[in-house]
Amino acid sequence: MNKNLFPIAKEGLNYVGISLVVTLLFVMIDFDILAFISFMVFISCIYFFRNPERELHHFQEGSLLSISDGVVKSIEELSDSEYAYKIEIEGSCSSVALLRSPSLATVESISIVKGCRVSKKSKLFSQLNEKATLLFKDNKENNFKVEFTLKNSFAPIMISLVQGQKLQQAQRFGVMVNGLTTLYLPANFRVNVSAGNTLKASESLIGYFS
Repeated sequence: MNKNLFPIAKEGLNYVGISLVVTLLFVMIDFDILAFISFMVFISCIYFFRNPERELHHFQEGSLLSISDGVVKSIEELSDSEYAYKIEIEGSCSSVALLRSPSLATVESISIVKGCRVSKKSKLFSQLNEKATLLFKDNKENNFKVEFTLKNSFAPIMISLVQGQKLQQAQRFGVMVNGLTTLYLPANFRVNVSAGNTLKASESLIGYFS
């Protein structure tokens, strides 16, 4: 299990380190305005990649927790798909960027497609923007899919997983700064959230597999 207890996510250490070095260089050559700007970038990177500890609640077997921080934007019932429910969770720049495993599960497949970072308001958002698709199977053979789509962001989607990897519930596995998380769930899933709910990764209950 990923027990990264450092207050900054490991995926963000390069951003934090580079911004700190640039700040020190500008200070040394007395470029005060640029030093202030780069210092603010340094502080912002620490904020974007913060790695808070989360309380691990004890839910019953078959529970599915939120995989990311954000607000539930929509819940759809699907009639022409292998999945029965589609849940969209929208994060923002102020959301904790860390992604956490929603259940005790095995990674069936991973696909990351590099792309643009246009606004979600654009009609081309879902076609052009960077996207990662993960298929999971839990310990009861329930299959579910997760799609991460990047919005306006300075950092790419970073996933630290391999096919066949087994995950513990709430395990950290990646970072997405300012993006949209879409869950595709089977018909035997009982949804426990409503549109408008604010969720926290590994703390908020999405629902149960029956």
